[in-house]
Amino acid sequence: MLDRKSENHSLPDPDLVSELLMGMRLVGLNYNRIEVAPPFGLAFGEVEGRAQFHFVARGPVYLRTLSGSLHEMNTGDAVLLPRGGAHSLLSSPEMPCQNIRSFNTAPLCNSVTAIKTCSPETPAAERVLVFSGCMEFDLGGLHPLVGLMPEVMFVGTLINRYPELLPMLEAMERETRQARAGFAGILARLADVVAAFIVRAWVECGCGDSSGWIAALRDPRLGRVLLAIHNNPGHDWSLAELASQMGASRSVFAERFLEVTGITPLRYLTELRMRLASQWIGKEHMPIETAALKLGYGSQAAFSRAFKRIIGHPPGSLTTKHSDLPPPPHHIA
Repeated sequence: MLDRKSENHSLPDPDLVSELLMGMRLVGLNYNRIEVAPPFGLAFGEVEGRAQFHFVARGPVYLRTLSGSLHEMNTGDAVLLPRGGAHSLLSSPEMPCQNIRSFNTAPLCNSVTAIKTCSPETPAAERVLVFSGCMEFDLGGLHPLVGLMPEVMFVGTLINRYPELLPMLEAMERETRQARAGFAGILARLADVVAAFIVRAWVECGCGDSSGWIAALRDPRLGRVLLAIHNNPGHDWSLAELASQMGASRSVFAERFLEVTGITPLRYLTELRMRLASQWIGKEHMPIETAALKLGYGSQAAFSRAFKRIIGHPPGSLTTKHSDLPPPPHHIA
């Protein structure tokens, strides 16, 4: 479940969070409307790094994660697994699993397919209905947030705080069950919105962590520095300029930044640049020279040296074997 801290807990500045999250992209790659009857066991998540979303339109169903934790989900429940990974949906905890990709599918629209394993004679009340989506979860320069997120993030604890979610979930339940004209596309868009709500709520509720990057967000003066860096990562930031954003001397700023984040300001800036470069080159197919100039490097050679030092491989490898490469490292816990 989402980690709800006490109301007195120090939270990130809403305006700062909003600006930093403006670049967040949570886009559904493919969805399945799954209709099954017990007993069943469905295995998901062979591809690490892709978020997975599940909505239960008719339950119950059990979710087992890679860590072995078991969660019962009932009608109207939704969950986001921000880092994806192997997990399963089960009719009962002891059920063996079959890979979801091994089932026959029928196309419903561009990115939505149907999986139906129950016989026509199975009463509707006995059928479990789930709408699942594999999502590209791209936070760009905010990559450290993904590592801080819990393994599973449920929507159930958010209803009181965000009552606007309830009609969205009710609409998802109706669309999944009734399968009216155009329902698949509507469900896909609703799933994207609900998943984004879950992420934003987690941030606004304190992120369940009081150190590192989140602690910097909670510090208004350090938060201004982070916002300035993220808004203009290609600027040739000096320690003095960053210190002036905080309103402190260079020594006080550098000491405070290192104490809170565990990394020096200039190292943070370099890592941010390389995460953005990984996204631009590997996913958006931006030329390496263009990315280098955009991030403030005077030559492609200097950029390539910095990229290899931080990421561990040259930027050119992203254009040939991107899908096989590990995610960029980061040091903020």
